[in-house]
Amino acid sequence: MKPFTFTLRGEPDQRLDCAPLVPHRIAPLSTAEIARLPLNTTRQKVTAGDVFHIRAGDLSCLRFEGGSERLDNVGEALAAGSIEVQGQVGKAVGRNMSGGRLTISGDAGPFAGSGMSGGRLAIRGNAGDLLAAPFPGEMQGLSGGLILVRGRAGARAGDRMRRGIIAIEKGAGDYAGSRMIAGTLIVLGGTGRLPGYLMRRGSLLLAEQPSLSPTFVPCGTFPFGFTRLFADHLKAESRAAARLLRGSFERYAGDMAVLGKGEVLVAAH
Repeated sequence: MKPFTFTLRGEPDQRLDCAPLVPHRIAPLSTAEIARLPLNTTRQKVTAGDVFHIRAGDLSCLRFEGGSERLDNVGEALAAGSIEVQGQVGKAVGRNMSGGRLTISGDAGPFAGSGMSGGRLAIRGNAGDLLAAPFPGEMQGLSGGLILVRGRAGARAGDRMRRGIIAIEKGAGDYAGSRMIAGTLIVLGGTGRLPGYLMRRGSLLLAEQPSLSPTFVPCGTFPFGFTRLFADHLKAESRAAARLLRGSFERYAGDMAVLGKGEVLVAAH
Protein backbone atom coordinates (compact mmCIF):
# COMPACT_ATOMS: atom_id res chain seq x y z
CA MET A 1 0.00 0.00 0.00
CA LYS A 2 1.23 3.51 -0.81
CA PRO A 3 2.16 5.88 2.03
CA PHE A 4 -0.19 8.55 3.30
CA THR A 5 1.19 11.65 1.58
CA PHE A 6 1.32 15.35 2.41
CA THR A 7 2.46 17.44 -0.57
CA LEU A 8 3.46 20.99 0.31
CA ARG A 9 1.41 23.55 -1.62
CA GLY A 10 4.07 26.26 -1.37
CA GLU A 11 6.43 27.99 1.05
CA PRO A 12 4.47 28.63 4.29
CA ASP A 13 4.13 32.27 5.36
CA GLN A 14 4.52 31.38 9.06
CA ARG A 15 6.21 28.74 11.19
CA LEU A 16 4.06 25.61 11.43
CA ASP A 17 3.68 23.10 14.24
CA CYS A 18 3.62 19.71 12.47
CA ALA A 19 3.47 17.71 15.73
CA PRO A 20 -0.11 16.47 15.05
CA LEU A 21 0.98 14.75 11.82
CA VAL A 22 2.36 11.47 13.18
CA PRO A 23 0.90 7.98 12.66
CA HIS A 24 -0.52 7.33 16.13
CA ARG A 25 -2.24 10.73 16.26
CA ILE A 26 -3.92 10.59 12.84
CA ALA A 27 -4.68 6.84 12.73
CA PRO A 28 -8.25 7.21 14.14
CA LEU A 29 -9.11 10.09 11.80
CA SER A 30 -10.60 10.27 8.34
CA THR A 31 -8.77 12.10 5.57
CA ALA A 32 -11.18 15.03 5.94
CA GLU A 33 -10.54 15.20 9.69
CA ILE A 34 -6.79 15.15 9.11
CA ALA A 35 -7.14 18.06 6.68
CA ARG A 36 -8.83 20.09 9.43
CA LEU A 37 -6.04 19.63 11.99
CA PRO A 38 -4.62 23.01 13.09
CA LEU A 39 -0.90 23.58 12.48
CA ASN A 40 -0.67 27.28 13.21
CA THR A 41 1.80 28.87 15.60
CA THR A 42 0.39 32.41 15.36
CA ARG A 43 -3.08 33.93 15.66
CA GLN A 44 -3.69 33.22 11.99
CA LYS A 45 -5.48 29.86 11.78
CA VAL A 46 -3.88 27.36 9.39
CA THR A 47 -4.94 23.74 8.89
CA ALA A 48 -3.15 20.77 7.36
CA GLY A 49 -5.39 21.03 4.32
CA ASP A 50 -4.41 24.68 3.80
CA VAL A 51 -0.73 23.79 3.75
CA PHE A 52 -0.70 20.36 2.06
CA HIS A 53 -2.39 18.46 -0.72
CA ILE A 54 -3.35 15.26 1.11
CA ARG A 55 -3.43 11.84 -0.53
CA ALA A 56 -4.81 8.88 1.43
CA GLY A 57 -2.70 5.78 1.98
CA ASP A 58 -1.11 3.66 4.67
CA LEU A 59 -1.31 5.70 7.89
CA SER A 60 1.64 3.86 9.43
CA CYS A 61 3.88 5.22 6.68
CA LEU A 62 3.77 8.99 6.12
CA ARG A 63 5.52 10.93 3.39
CA PHE A 64 6.01 14.69 3.12
CA GLU A 65 6.70 15.75 -0.46
CA GLY A 66 8.48 19.08 -0.31
CA GLY A 67 10.06 20.66 2.73
CA SER A 68 10.68 24.01 4.38
CA GLU A 69 12.73 25.34 7.27
CA ARG A 70 9.37 26.56 8.65
CA LEU A 71 8.10 23.01 9.25
CA ASP A 72 8.75 22.59 12.97
CA ASN A 73 8.27 19.53 15.23
CA VAL A 74 8.01 17.03 12.38
CA GLY A 75 7.75 13.52 13.83
CA GLU A 76 7.27 14.70 17.41
CA ALA A 77 6.67 11.75 19.78
CA LEU A 78 6.88 9.22 16.93
CA ALA A 79 6.51 5.80 18.56
CA ALA A 80 6.08 3.41 15.61
CA GLY A 81 5.84 3.40 11.85
CA SER A 82 7.81 5.67 9.56
CA ILE A 83 7.93 9.25 8.32
CA GLU A 84 9.91 10.43 5.29
CA VAL A 85 10.41 14.09 4.40
CA GLN A 86 11.57 14.85 0.88
CA GLY A 87 13.15 18.19 1.69
CA GLN A 88 14.30 20.22 4.66
CA VAL A 89 12.65 20.77 8.04
CA GLY A 90 12.78 23.35 10.83
CA LYS A 91 13.46 22.99 14.53
CA ALA A 92 12.98 19.98 16.80
CA VAL A 93 12.47 17.27 14.19
CA GLY A 94 12.01 13.96 15.99
CA ARG A 95 11.46 15.67 19.34
CA ASN A 96 10.63 13.04 22.01
CA MET A 97 10.72 10.11 19.57
CA SER A 98 10.51 6.71 21.25
CA GLY A 99 10.41 4.40 18.22
CA GLY A 100 9.88 4.16 14.48
CA ARG A 101 11.97 5.58 11.65
CA LEU A 102 12.20 9.22 10.61
CA THR A 103 14.16 10.19 7.49
CA ILE A 104 14.90 13.74 6.31
CA SER A 105 16.37 14.09 2.83
CA GLY A 106 17.51 17.69 3.37
CA ASP A 107 18.77 19.84 6.24
CA ALA A 108 17.29 19.99 9.74
CA GLY A 109 17.14 22.95 12.11
CA PRO A 110 18.24 23.18 15.76
CA PHE A 111 17.29 20.66 18.45
CA ALA A 112 16.84 17.72 16.05
CA GLY A 113 16.23 14.58 18.11
CA SER A 114 15.81 16.53 21.36
CA GLY A 115 14.38 14.30 24.08
CA MET A 116 14.62 11.23 21.87
CA SER A 117 14.55 7.87 23.70
CA GLY A 118 14.33 5.34 20.86
CA GLY A 119 13.92 4.82 17.14
CA ARG A 120 16.07 5.93 14.22
CA LEU A 121 16.45 9.50 12.96
CA ALA A 122 18.41 9.92 9.72
CA ILE A 123 19.27 13.38 8.34
CA ARG A 124 20.81 13.24 4.88
CA GLY A 125 21.79 16.91 4.88
CA ASN A 126 23.16 19.04 7.72
CA ALA A 127 21.81 19.42 11.25
CA GLY A 128 21.65 22.72 13.10
CA ASP A 129 22.93 23.58 16.56
CA LEU A 130 22.07 21.51 19.64
CA LEU A 131 21.55 18.21 17.87
CA ALA A 132 19.82 15.87 20.36
CA ALA A 133 20.26 18.46 23.11
CA PRO A 134 17.68 19.19 25.83
CA PHE A 135 15.36 22.17 25.68
CA PRO A 136 16.08 24.95 28.21
CA GLY A 137 15.17 23.74 31.69
CA GLU A 138 15.53 20.03 30.84
CA MET A 139 18.28 17.97 32.46
CA GLN A 140 19.14 15.39 29.79
CA GLY A 141 19.38 15.11 26.03
CA LEU A 142 19.31 11.92 23.98
CA SER A 143 18.41 8.89 26.14
CA GLY A 144 18.21 6.17 23.48
CA GLY A 145 17.98 5.33 19.81
CA LEU A 146 20.18 6.20 16.83
CA ILE A 147 20.75 9.55 15.13
CA LEU A 148 22.64 9.54 11.84
CA VAL A 149 23.67 12.81 10.14
CA ARG A 150 25.19 12.45 6.66
CA GLY A 151 26.34 16.07 6.59
CA ARG A 152 27.60 18.39 9.32
CA ALA A 153 26.14 19.32 12.69
CA GLY A 154 26.27 22.70 14.40
CA ALA A 155 27.49 23.61 17.87
CA ARG A 156 26.87 21.50 21.01
CA ALA A 157 25.88 18.32 19.20
CA GLY A 158 25.02 15.68 21.81
CA ASP A 159 24.81 18.15 24.69
CA ARG A 160 23.87 16.34 27.94
CA MET A 161 23.55 13.05 26.02
CA ARG A 162 22.67 10.20 28.39
CA ARG A 163 22.34 7.09 26.22
CA GLY A 164 22.12 6.02 22.58
CA ILE A 165 24.29 6.62 19.51
CA ILE A 166 24.92 9.68 17.35
CA ALA A 167 27.03 9.42 14.17
CA ILE A 168 27.92 12.60 12.25
CA GLU A 169 29.70 11.98 8.97
CA LYS A 170 31.09 15.41 7.96
CA GLY A 171 32.10 17.24 11.11
CA ALA A 172 30.58 19.21 13.97
CA GLY A 173 30.84 22.68 15.48
CA ASP A 174 32.12 23.86 18.85
CA TYR A 175 31.56 21.90 22.08
CA ALA A 176 30.55 18.58 20.47
CA GLY A 177 29.58 16.20 23.26
CA SER A 178 29.41 18.97 25.84
CA ARG A 179 28.20 17.90 29.29
CA MET A 180 27.75 14.28 28.15
CA ILE A 181 26.39 11.99 30.85
CA ALA A 182 26.79 8.73 28.88
CA GLY A 183 26.26 7.33 25.38
CA THR A 184 28.37 7.34 22.21
CA LEU A 185 28.98 10.25 19.84
CA ILE A 186 30.98 9.65 16.64
CA VAL A 187 32.23 12.56 14.49
CA LEU A 188 33.98 11.66 11.24
CA GLY A 189 35.00 15.14 10.11
CA GLY A 190 36.64 17.88 12.10
CA THR A 191 35.28 19.43 15.26
CA GLY A 192 35.32 22.98 16.56
CA ARG A 193 36.60 24.16 19.94
CA LEU A 194 36.59 22.06 23.09
CA PRO A 195 34.82 18.82 22.16
CA GLY A 196 33.76 16.88 25.26
CA TYR A 197 33.58 20.06 27.33
CA LEU A 198 32.50 19.13 30.89
CA MET A 199 31.58 15.58 29.88
CA ARG A 200 31.07 13.31 32.92
CA ARG A 201 30.93 9.89 31.26
CA GLY A 202 30.39 8.48 27.77
CA SER A 203 32.54 8.03 24.66
CA LEU A 204 33.34 10.66 22.04
CA LEU A 205 35.06 9.15 18.98
CA LEU A 206 36.76 11.55 16.57
CA ALA A 207 38.37 11.05 13.17
CA GLU A 208 40.55 14.18 13.37
CA GLN A 209 42.78 15.64 16.08
CA PRO A 210 40.65 17.93 18.27
CA SER A 211 41.29 21.10 20.24
CA LEU A 212 40.69 19.61 23.69
CA SER A 213 40.49 21.33 27.03
CA PRO A 214 43.68 20.90 29.12
CA THR A 215 41.50 19.04 31.65
CA PHE A 216 41.69 15.89 29.47
CA VAL A 217 44.49 13.46 30.29
CA PRO A 218 46.28 11.48 27.52
CA CYS A 219 46.33 7.74 28.22
CA GLY A 220 48.15 6.31 25.19
CA THR A 221 47.28 4.68 21.87
CA PHE A 222 45.51 1.33 21.72
CA PRO A 223 43.43 -0.95 19.48
CA PHE A 224 40.13 -1.24 21.35
CA GLY A 225 38.16 -4.46 21.06
CA PHE A 226 34.82 -2.85 21.84
CA THR A 227 35.14 -0.37 18.96
CA ARG A 228 35.63 -3.22 16.49
CA LEU A 229 32.53 -4.98 17.79
CA PHE A 230 30.71 -1.66 17.58
CA ALA A 231 31.82 -1.36 13.94
CA ASP A 232 29.97 -4.57 13.08
CA HIS A 233 26.85 -3.14 14.72
CA LEU A 234 27.05 0.15 12.77
CA LYS A 235 28.24 -0.98 9.33
CA ALA A 236 24.69 -1.26 7.97
CA GLU A 237 23.99 2.35 9.01
CA SER A 238 27.30 4.09 8.25
CA ARG A 239 30.19 2.40 6.49
CA ALA A 240 32.37 5.42 7.17
CA ALA A 241 31.75 5.16 10.91
CA ALA A 242 32.45 1.42 10.80
CA ARG A 243 35.82 2.03 9.08
CA LEU A 244 36.79 4.53 11.76
CA LEU A 245 35.85 2.16 14.57
CA ARG A 246 38.03 -0.66 13.24
CA GLY A 247 41.24 1.36 13.73
CA SER A 248 43.37 2.26 16.74
CA PHE A 249 42.75 5.32 18.91
CA GLU A 250 44.56 7.76 21.14
CA ARG A 251 42.62 7.83 24.39
CA TYR A 252 42.06 10.92 26.53
CA ALA A 253 40.28 10.63 29.89
CA GLY A 254 38.09 13.43 31.20
CA ASP A 255 36.72 15.88 31.61
CA MET A 256 38.70 16.07 34.86
CA ALA A 257 37.02 19.40 35.62
CA VAL A 258 33.92 17.36 36.50
CA LEU A 259 33.48 13.62 37.19
CA GLY A 260 36.21 12.66 34.72
CA LYS A 261 34.91 9.19 33.77
CA GLY A 262 34.37 10.00 30.10
CA GLU A 263 36.74 9.38 27.21
CA VAL A 264 37.68 11.00 23.94
CA LEU A 265 39.06 8.52 21.42
CA VAL A 266 40.94 10.10 18.51
CA ALA A 267 41.83 8.04 15.43
CA ALA A 268 45.55 7.22 15.41
CA HIS A 269 47.23 8.21 12.14
